Amino acid sequence: MAGKTWHPEPKRGILLVPIDRAVSNWLRHVGQTFIHDTLSERLVMITRRDLCVALVAACSTCAAVVWAQSPGMPVLRSTVFDWSQTKAAPTPTGEKRVFMSTPTATLDQLGVHATTINPGQRAHEPHRHWEEELIIVKEGTVESMQNGETTVVGPGSIIFEASNELHGLRNAGDTPATYLVIKWFPPGSLKSQSD
Repeated sequence: MAGKTWHPEPKRGILLVPIDRAVSNWLRHVGQTFIHDTLSERLVMITRRDLCVALVAACSTCAAVVWAQSPGMPVLRSTVFDWSQTKAAPTPTGEKRVFMSTPTATLDQLGVHATTINPGQRAHEPHRHWEEELIIVKEGTVESMQNGETTVVGPGSIIFEASNELHGLRNAGDTPATYLVIKWFPPGSLKSQSD
């Protein structure tokens, strides 16, 4: 058989793939003589069944990864939230519009709501929480309290509330005050807070 190369007849439904050509050439180049001359012509048979099994395994793995990463709620896609189409729910001190509280592609949860508070009122007492939030004053005048210090701001003002710092808002004007609250929860943060 030395000097002859074997070429099997292709069978229906079998894909023949040559392997080891580069390895054989490299070994010949470095002077190895124990490699049989026909190594570079060896063929591996991959059947349709093998390809189907590999495809099913790859798809199952991808599906499992996606399922494991999703907390059960669909990820928020690009969308528009129309102020006039978002229902305002009455509260003891004014009203609240919830625009979203859902996972995104990069966050465990993104929460956005608008709060309107009546003159002289607070939405709630000063408090602390681990998540950070951004507050944007839409209309009216609010008094922002952060760690015991107060600042009065109006429309267009932005207030950042850092993690675990005491904060609160009060309507300091004669008309209702409305502000937007944006909270974000980085990946893994909701799970670590529930542990």
